[in-house]
Amino acid sequence: MDEFMKIAIIEAQKGIQNRDGGPFGAVIVKDGVVIAKGHNRVISTHDPTAHAEVVVIREASALLKRFDLSDCELYTTCEPCPMCYSAAHWAKIKKLTFGATRQDAADIGFDDEFLYEVLANERIDDQMQQEQMGRESCLKVFKAYENDAERTAY
Repeated sequence: MDEFMKIAIIEAQKGIQNRDGGPFGAVIVKDGVVIAKGHNRVISTHDPTAHAEVVVIREASALLKRFDLSDCELYTTCEPCPMCYSAAHWAKIKKLTFGATRQDAADIGFDDEFLYEVLANERIDDQMQQEQMGRESCLKVFKAYENDAERTAY
């Protein structure tokens, strides 16, 4: 097993011992060096987005002072949930290595299949009421951003 996956596993174990959150750990590596390591902190931070992958993406981005992590790799103890996969995508991470599968996670109570189905348009999200309003006003803000010659594209 790879040394970076071992570090991710140790992080997952720390998270369990500290009662920070679920059994998930992650590591971001750049040029063979660990840039960020962490674990799920949903419980300890009261933040439902504090999954291990998001924790390390935030840490690596802050440390490197950039949001483009295309020269980094992500190691995680489990196949990322839709949110974490999206975060890795937006960070432009080019290589993802994971241990357990999403089915393994579902088997112990972390079942994201509903989200995969919603995202695949196979199911309507009937658990969250949705309403659209103020589109024209919001589009004005979008247009202002689009026309801002000094904006930072990402």
